[in-house]
Amino acid sequence: MRILLVSAVVVVIDQITKALTRTYLDLYDSVPVINNFFHLTYITNDGMAFGLNFPGGIYVFSVISIILTGVIFVYLWKEQHNHFLMRLSLALILAGAIGNLIDRILFGKVVDFFDFMIGNYHWYIFNVADTAVTIGMILYLYFSFFVQPKLQLETTS
Repeated sequence: MRILLVSAVVVVIDQITKALTRTYLDLYDSVPVINNFFHLTYITNDGMAFGLNFPGGIYVFSVISIILTGVIFVYLWKEQHNHFLMRLSLALILAGAIGNLIDRILFGKVVDFFDFMIGNYHWYIFNVADTAVTIGMILYLYFSFFVQPKLQLETTS
């Protein structure tokens, strides 16, 4: 499955950007790229997306992440002959899951660094893996609601 190359490239980019963040920034450092709009801010997250956490934290998230990564991989394998957009969406979700899982297993927490703000409003700080999951989910929803119904109409006509 060549689509797994997309996953591999995203995981590599994710891990390189996190390593660069750990190497060149101290925890909680913030470097403006576009002042008051986009900063590189080094934080760690031992919880789930958006800093959500509950008792058992890292262990529960690691086990859940391993299981869900396996489920996504099996789903991608079953869909290997489906439409490219479907496979791409799953490959991006898989890459993001693997990227953050690597951090959880190796470091016990995930490195985040993309920090967007407008005025006093800050979005949650995130990373390449989070971006891949988000883009993958958007593509998956787009495929499910707009592309797949058209494909089904074409095959029944």
